[in-house]
Amino acid sequence: MSRYTRYAGGDPLAPPVDLADALASIGEDVMAGWSPERAMREYLRRGAKGTGGQQRTGLDDLARRVAQRRRELLDRHSLDGTLQQVRELLDKAVLAERKQLARDPMMDEGDRAFRQLQLDDLPPATSAAVQELSSYDWQSSEAREAYDRIKDLLGRELLDQRFAGMKQALENATEEDRERVGEMLRDLNELLEKHRRGEDTRADFDDFMAKHGEFFPEQPKDIEELLDALAARSAAAQRMLNSMSPEQRAELMQLSAQAFGSPELMDQLARMDGNLRSLRPGEDWTGSQRFQGEEGLGLGDGTGVLQDLADLDNLADQLAQSREGSRLDDVDLDALARQLGAEAAVDARALAELERALRDSGYLKRAPEGDLRLSPRAMRQLGRQLLRDVATRLASRQGQRDARKAGLLGEPTGASRGWEFGDIEPWATARTVTNAVVRTVAAGGSVADGVRITLDDIEVTETEERTRAAVALLVDTSFSMAMDGRWVPMKRTALALHHLLRTRFRGDLLQVVGFGRVATVMDIEQLIGLDSQWEKGTNLHHALLLANRFFRKHPDAQPVLLIVTDGEPTSHLEANGEVWFDYPPHPLTIARTVQELDASRRLGAQTTFFRLGDDPGLARFVDSMARRADGRTVAPELDDLGAAVVDSYLGSRARRAGRAGAGGTDPFGER
Repeated sequence: MSRYTRYAGGDPLAPPVDLADALASIGEDVMAGWSPERAMREYLRRGAKGTGGQQRTGLDDLARRVAQRRRELLDRHSLDGTLQQVRELLDKAVLAERKQLARDPMMDEGDRAFRQLQLDDLPPATSAAVQELSSYDWQSSEAREAYDRIKDLLGRELLDQRFAGMKQALENATEEDRERVGEMLRDLNELLEKHRRGEDTRADFDDFMAKHGEFFPEQPKDIEELLDALAARSAAAQRMLNSMSPEQRAELMQLSAQAFGSPELMDQLARMDGNLRSLRPGEDWTGSQRFQGEEGLGLGDGTGVLQDLADLDNLADQLAQSREGSRLDDVDLDALARQLGAEAAVDARALAELERALRDSGYLKRAPEGDLRLSPRAMRQLGRQLLRDVATRLASRQGQRDARKAGLLGEPTGASRGWEFGDIEPWATARTVTNAVVRTVAAGGSVADGVRITLDDIEVTETEERTRAAVALLVDTSFSMAMDGRWVPMKRTALALHHLLRTRFRGDLLQVVGFGRVATVMDIEQLIGLDSQWEKGTNLHHALLLANRFFRKHPDAQPVLLIVTDGEPTSHLEANGEVWFDYPPHPLTIARTVQELDASRRLGAQTTFFRLGDDPGLARFVDSMARRADGRTVAPELDDLGAAVVDSYLGSRARRAGRAGAGGTDPFGER
């Protein structure tokens, strides 16, 4: 027989999490100087995006709702609900007794006066008045019933503090029912004390549950689960007492002796609390909360609210993910559903699945030192996305880019393949048209109505590469780059160019050089993870030295020099390897830099300066350097830097290809 339950996994038709968007966001933060671990945490805090582009709930929103729920509980409630109920029942009993005394014609006047005096002289404190009337001989049956309900209420509330649901279960309970509760408490304390001494067995627990299991609807599997549930509730009851005012606490302690008209209940509960404190000292037995509302809570409901507050505090800690080694799998989804509803648990489960997917996808790798890093696969994915952005920008540059003849790079191989960004090979016209026709017919269209060619239809002729380039990308890593918001665009540019060469122009060589006070050859992972530097200095001289060394190592390749900077050179290397720094730029630094630029020109480098910023002095310096190197200057906007650098590289390839042969079509020019 099949059984069906409510589906708890959220919307089964919701779009899956977009890992590409996650990686792009994480990569952007890593390029800004964050660790991959922190970047992933921040992404999960903001909330993931589904493949449909919709924003999903993040950790910050869940944490905000947890904090809001906590404030609502404290601002709505007070802890004097039971005391208020007792006071109301006491007033009802006294009023009914006064009415009975006033209308009973058969009563002795002396007795009447004495009883009225007793009622008039009751202490103002509720607990003292209840105690005073414990031996009073009620004349009114209504009054006696109201007073007896005080004892019953106190007993049920005290039990409800330790066993949720007891208040309702024992309503209208008989004396036999109360005796069964007393027997359960005695047996429970004996079991707890045997467990404290290490003398209990599994059979002891099974016998206890067989006899008293009705009092434990959660059905614990062993004594440890029983202890966990009882101790959590008992500790919450103690925190509720701690949260009361001294006057309220004193009132309640005095009233407790009246529970069920016998002090035995309080004795057994105090014994149980002592056992639980000893067995579960790690519970919070000393905490308190400040309630500021007007809605009075009974002892049982108040204890439940204190448990809710403990749940919310634990959830806030889990959602903060601030502990070392924290994972979203640690979030208590059942508690989250209880406090915020099923949808919140679904949102948290989706974030946990995203975290697992990111860790298991191969995008993040654990370094030998133990920290997370972007994997080569992640770098390729990021490069692909950045290159796609560059392609979009280049395609939209109407009138900003000269149409160039791409030319054949070599002899055709006889094969063709789909066009990809960066391709400058000629179209395979027959294959391109055939693809467009097949696609049109498959979509239900008619060739007679015309065929429209899309990018997906285009195929290019594969050729044997005849020439290759040695590309030196020199990127300024001085502090001004980070201070003025150019740090991430610089890294995005380097990654996009790196991916283009690694995927489309594998024969070309790329060396990335970062230059601040000194220059360093970096692999792409090193550059992407580079944090902003505080040292002053822009050592273009050292960067050109490294670039020229790279060019000389590859004499068969065409040198291409791409320089991204936002400042004039302020440091250079001395012959002994020491760094010279001076600001404003010293004439010796300028001379040494020009000397190495001349060496690049003699090696035949095609040079492009990418000037960031509007400083007039920088503009004059860069323009003069570009003229000296027979190169050019580009002053792109920050969000257009990647497109400008890639465009310059493709232009250098087109010029080289033009020397190898004519023909072909520029993939970004007019078709």
